[in-house]
Amino acid sequence: MDFIRAPKEAGCFLCRIRDEGPDRDAANFVVCRRDLGLLIMNRYPYNGGHLLAAPNRHVGTLEELTGDELRELMELARLGARLLTRAAGPQGFNFGINQGSAAGAGLKDHLHLHVVPRWEGDTNFMPVAGSVRVMPQALEEMHAALRQALAEEA
Repeated sequence: MDFIRAPKEAGCFLCRIRDEGPDRDAANFVVCRRDLGLLIMNRYPYNGGHLLAAPNRHVGTLEELTGDELRELMELARLGARLLTRAAGPQGFNFGINQGSAAGAGLKDHLHLHVVPRWEGDTNFMPVAGSVRVMPQALEEMHAALRQALAEEA
């Protein structure tokens, strides 16, 4: 509710996070930085552990990505799935890009790929009956688990 009631951030939050640099990665829930992209936790997740893979460059469509940026985006999504598997043990994933506001993009000008962990039976009556999402794990706790999984990859 704080997010819904609060004034919305001016500009692009992905560019802000990119520009704030590694010193703010914990506060911004950045899991991994690469030369051409970022892997970050979604602050307002569909499911616990919901990640966003995004190019560093501010582009709104797949067509605008270079081949290297597209590869990095997919590599970050694959890394996110691997880290979530290690940290949270999901039984499946949804991967998705909402390109343009008509497709549901909340941030239509900076393309990003959603990596959503899924478990059998993870949709319950709360969102249907009460428009409420139940988050079984704090963002800080999941962020620490994902960073630990990343460290174990090295």
